[in-house]
Formats: sequence, C-alpha cells, structure tokens
Amino acid sequence: MGWRDFQRKVKRQFSEAMELPGDVVLNLPKIIMIGNIQLFIENHRGIIEYTTEGVRVSVGEGEVAVVGENLMLRNILPDELCVEGKIRSLSFL
Repeated sequence: MGWRDFQRKVKRQFSEAMELPGDVVLNLPKIIMIGNIQLFIENHRGIIEYTTEGVRVSVGEGEVAVVGENLMLRNILPDELCVEGKIRSLSFL
C-alpha cells in the first residue's frame, strides 16, 4: 500500500467515524444523472474538453467523460456544472 492509498484509507475511516459525506472529505465528485438527458457534476476541477458530442471534466484524481448527442453545458459554477442532451455513456478516466 502506497502513501496515497494510506491517506485515502485514513480519510475514509475519518469520514465514516464522523458521519461526514465522503464526497467532501475524500474530494470525490458527486454525480447525479436524471434519465439520459441531464447530468450534474459537483466538486469538479474544470472542463477539459467540450463539444456537442462529448464533455470531459477534471475531477479529484482523474476525469469524467460524457458522450452523447446535442450536449450543452448549463449552470457552470466553480464547484458544479450540468450537462444536458442525449447522454449515451458516462465513464471515469
């Protein structure tokens, strides 16, 4: 187990012991998907790529990739964004 894994494990245990949300303590994205037409990503680090067919968003330790049709970014805030359109897939890179 590396140092980074150890830190994550300690933070997870702390989060569980203090009953704090893991997305806040562990710096994880919170993703809410409504059907295949709307996707909210909280706790993001910025937009990497945006086209009407794909959106890549930086999160904690990687990226979230959304692929679809007629994708549009809505409600772009420093810690939250919304992707709307026909969502075909969601993946973590």
